[in-house]
Amino acid sequence: MSPADDAGAAVQALPPFKPLPQKAPDVTVERRADGSFIIRSNHPPGDGPRSIPHLLAERAAQHPDRPFILQRAPGHGPWGGVTYGEAKRASDGIAQWLLDRGLTGADSVMVLSGNSVEHALVMLGCYAAGVPVAPISPAYSLMSADHAKLKHCAGVVKPKVIFAQSSEMFARAFETLRAENPDLAFVTVDGGNGTIPLSELTGTTPGPAVEEARERLNHSTVAKYLFTSGSTGMPKGVPQTHGMFAGVIAGGEGLRTEPQDPDNPPQALDWMPWSHISAGNIAFNGNLWAGGTLHLDEGKPIPGMFETTIKNLYEVSPIVFGSAPVAFGMLADAMERDPELRAKFFKNLRYMGYGGATLSNDLYDRLQALAIAETGMRIPITTMYGATETQGITVVHWVTERVGLIGLPLPGITLKLAPNGSKLEVRVKGPTVTSGYHNDPEKTAAAFDEEGFYKLGDACRFVDPDDPAKGLVFDGRVTEDFKLDSGTWVSVGTLRPDLVAACSPYVFDMVIAGQDKPFIGALVWPSPAGLATLGDDPMGKLVDLLKARLAEFNRTAGGSSRRVARFIVTTEPPSIDAGEITDKGYVNQRATLERRHALVEALYAQPPGDGVVVVT
Repeated sequence: MSPADDAGAAVQALPPFKPLPQKAPDVTVERRADGSFIIRSNHPPGDGPRSIPHLLAERAAQHPDRPFILQRAPGHGPWGGVTYGEAKRASDGIAQWLLDRGLTGADSVMVLSGNSVEHALVMLGCYAAGVPVAPISPAYSLMSADHAKLKHCAGVVKPKVIFAQSSEMFARAFETLRAENPDLAFVTVDGGNGTIPLSELTGTTPGPAVEEARERLNHSTVAKYLFTSGSTGMPKGVPQTHGMFAGVIAGGEGLRTEPQDPDNPPQALDWMPWSHISAGNIAFNGNLWAGGTLHLDEGKPIPGMFETTIKNLYEVSPIVFGSAPVAFGMLADAMERDPELRAKFFKNLRYMGYGGATLSNDLYDRLQALAIAETGMRIPITTMYGATETQGITVVHWVTERVGLIGLPLPGITLKLAPNGSKLEVRVKGPTVTSGYHNDPEKTAAAFDEEGFYKLGDACRFVDPDDPAKGLVFDGRVTEDFKLDSGTWVSVGTLRPDLVAACSPYVFDMVIAGQDKPFIGALVWPSPAGLATLGDDPMGKLVDLLKARLAEFNRTAGGSSRRVARFIVTTEPPSIDAGEITDKGYVNQRATLERRHALVEALYAQPPGDGVVVVT
């Protein structure tokens, strides 16, 4: 039997996948004379809401007593929150308060704190009043030394009201903003330090003005402003309309093969921040569309906090679980040690979804091994791809054994792949795409091509150019890839996750250096969980282990575009202020290399600088 036959037999011997209730790929691909491709789904979009406030009103009328958003009491206490009916009443009160103060669609309410029941009510109240809400990363207030990004965001959207969960915790941020604008109104849950208690807003009796405001909403109404991660300068404010929200929902409905079960509403557990599209738009609105219950997970995929997620998973067994790849890695570690957690996690699970970064092959294999051990079947693992400016635009909506796919366009979306050097750059047009950046016509003009397609700056390629229905593979950032001094291109977006996988579970992340240099170098952040397993002298053992792992990777890597010659283990955490990392844990390649240029110089010094490890 040939090696290919052996591989085929091994795949056939694996258990089947759980059914994925979504339609098979069906696309039309047009190849243009200039080398670009136009790709559309042949599945039409399904139904979508008129607006999120109209959707909430509908769900509150259908099941007013069903739990909508739940959050634990402090100290991992019992779950509490609001029903659909209570959320509708409280958010209408907030809307009336905003209207009474004269706020309109030309104003905004900025939210400084993270996910909470109260944050959700403020967001929904703003939606109902037609006043844009602007949730920003809590790190801009709590972890920043100079509040530069906080002041920048406020300068972009010019809020009239600021909301934060705690008056004490956000006191320093309040002082900064008050110095910028003394007329700001500050609202907190506790109402301390002279702030307005949220109960004053929720207790306002809604009058006819709220329903009139709701009826004025349409798909062009701006619902919120989200800010980009600021990896290429200060964050840009991106208007998010109700039409963009509805476009994602309608696209997903166009792929559904079975109706929602009204007697089995989904139970969701989510930690990802509402200052980003994944959780704040796609997951939040999707849960509302499904009439489900959202449990707010106050854990995070970092040591010391992921234990909270694990405790929550003992009680919440989701139908669908979505998160960033870093969380899946920690979850796999925990389930491999804890069969009871594994049983709870897979109890109701139909499929998993990841986003924001590529899932490594080794982690995919570990998750499938856990699924097989618990259920006797493999679990579909999907992904949705998009950006703050576009919402979700492609999705893997079929069972596949590959990782690294970004899928195919959602129904209603038109994708253009435009030649850019040796790559195909992703561009998009459709109902989920923003019209531009808020109050920034120059950046808006630069973001779209001559046909009105938004340029994401990412690259992708066909899995099989002869069979486009097999999907698209992420091919790195156009701006991150570089050439060695030999003229050889290095594809950072594909090499980086492969290297992290080769060094798993001892590496949290790494960045790749080598532009105009003779070889590839890497800056490596160790995984605290991995270090904890190495006993005495963990850093010394880690260096030896990584040197051996990378040497083995190089042995089968191929040419110079894939071989790492030197690395440095860096223990200084990536900086949010410097744009090295987002609050979702995604490390920015370019910002890190610029900030840590001294380490990059050490990588290429002759002889090598302090801390440089040469891979033989």
